[in-house]
Amino acid sequence: LPPKIADKAPVPRQPLLQAMIAEISESTKEEIKGELLCLEALFPAGSTLEQEPLQAFKATTDPDTMYMHEAMCEPDRREFKQAMQKEINDQLGNKNFSIIHKSEVPDDEIIVPAVWQMKRKRDIKTRKVKKWKARLNVDGSRMIKGKHFDQTYAPVASWNSIRLLLTMVAVNGWYTKQIDYVLAFPQAPIAGKVYMRIPGGIEIPGYDSKEYVLKLHKNVYGQPDAGRVWNKYLIKKLVNEVGFTQSKVDECILYKGSTMYCLYTDDTILAGPDQDEINQIIKDIQKAKLNITLEGDLSDFLGVNINRMDDGTIHLTQPHLIDQILKDLNMNQDSEKNTVSPKETPASSSKLISGHTDSEDFNNSFNYRSIIGKLNYLERGSRSNISYATHQCARFTSRPKKEHGEAIRWLARYLKGTRDKGTILRPQKDKGLEVYVDADFAGNYDKKETHDPDTARSRHGYIIMFKGCPVTWKSQLQTEICLSTTESEYTGLSYALREVIPMMQLLKEFKEMGFDVGDTSPKVHCKVFEDNSGALEIAKNHKYRPRTKHLNVKLHHFRDYVVKGFISIHKIDTKEQLADYLTKALNKDTLVYLRKKTIGW
Repeated sequence: LPPKIADKAPVPRQPLLQAMIAEISESTKEEIKGELLCLEALFPAGSTLEQEPLQAFKATTDPDTMYMHEAMCEPDRREFKQAMQKEINDQLGNKNFSIIHKSEVPDDEIIVPAVWQMKRKRDIKTRKVKKWKARLNVDGSRMIKGKHFDQTYAPVASWNSIRLLLTMVAVNGWYTKQIDYVLAFPQAPIAGKVYMRIPGGIEIPGYDSKEYVLKLHKNVYGQPDAGRVWNKYLIKKLVNEVGFTQSKVDECILYKGSTMYCLYTDDTILAGPDQDEINQIIKDIQKAKLNITLEGDLSDFLGVNINRMDDGTIHLTQPHLIDQILKDLNMNQDSEKNTVSPKETPASSSKLISGHTDSEDFNNSFNYRSIIGKLNYLERGSRSNISYATHQCARFTSRPKKEHGEAIRWLARYLKGTRDKGTILRPQKDKGLEVYVDADFAGNYDKKETHDPDTARSRHGYIIMFKGCPVTWKSQLQTEICLSTTESEYTGLSYALREVIPMMQLLKEFKEMGFDVGDTSPKVHCKVFEDNSGALEIAKNHKYRPRTKHLNVKLHHFRDYVVKGFISIHKIDTKEQLADYLTKALNKDTLVYLRKKTIGW
């Protein structure tokens, strides 16, 4: 570096950049134009070398999500630059902010930095880039609670409600439409006063970024309360101007006529028997001055492929996510050096995964935490059959050992052989709401790991079915240490019914709104299948027992539903216990049998 620049501390980034560029000939500049764009992004005007890059959105290992300085070093930086300019033009066109001189900013206000979030959006099936997005964010970490924002919670539809709606679609053969809200958060007015720097990487003719700032009029991505402000604004519009009725059970489910509306932040599913009514609702949403994009019939939602078959079934798959997992593990290509035979089960039925404290550490051949995050989303979205194996590996994320890395590779080999499989919603109209609950008492116990209290914990699992279709499932290590098989089974029953009761209420609301849920009785009933006689007796009878008196209100919350007949509890043979694969590693034959009865293959 030139001495006059190198000897200064802290070094202003912009003069440093100018000094570096001055040393480059004009012919060379043309050859490395892309690299210069990268430098400009790395060294924005007004910053110094001692400043760290701003963190305005969650860090991710996704190579398609990046900051501006990273995007400007990519081969497709030109497309990102165009996306940035489009974002600014759209924001100006929508009057989301005004440009004011710094002298107009009150002395007690802070000027919050702006940050670019860049993303390539790919087709969920072909994985080809279909769009380059540049999202303008405010650095929410600099905003002050009580001054710039108050509450931050924003509701989203639960997977329970989403799959319940998809089951209703499969049962009734409903039409579906998917819509996306364009620049969703900025459609809502901002809740407080926020002033933001002019973002780097773009130019606003006539305004020097050192002298002018942006006064925000609309909600901006990156604000701690951005999701909440948007949700409240949207719901108010949908109820008051479009004519929807909001659910009292799940606030992201709404009704209008014979149509259901399901909202997850800015992604929406519309479903109902009348296609003309759905199309009219979409027109009413546009009349309410909500900017939307029509995505057509429902084909994917929240990263899950949704394929409607000719026989009326709906297939939920995530092959693209499995491909990412295999790629991260270097198992995505078949070659002489990289040929791995698929496994027939997600975990070994003969090996117990424990802490393995005496074993050697995991060799960091892949990003353990990242893989666990992707596996968690995969099992949550469409693959209940890997729940147990995934959660067992997830227990040791803080300090993985060699055995834990091997367990993940075993699971990946199972996924490689079942890449295109998922969950099949094949409705049986004569069935209602059913719950299968199982528990494995102290199933993790390892006499070599007695210093770890988790080895004494039991694991319970449950799967909730509606019309014979899996709606939700769970494999969970119990928080309390149970003293018997009966207690562990009863604890699992209690946890399962915490999810069932709101679902019963939602189905009852469906019926009150005129939707056929297949139940002719005045109440929505639920059958719970339990394979432990002691748990059944405790659930049905209020008898005082010295050995079970510590099971207090925490676990007895559902008894009133049993007494009144809203929930009927039945004995089931262990071989037919569908939740068995959520509590332990099974052999191939048992796994295939239960998998076929739950997720359809």
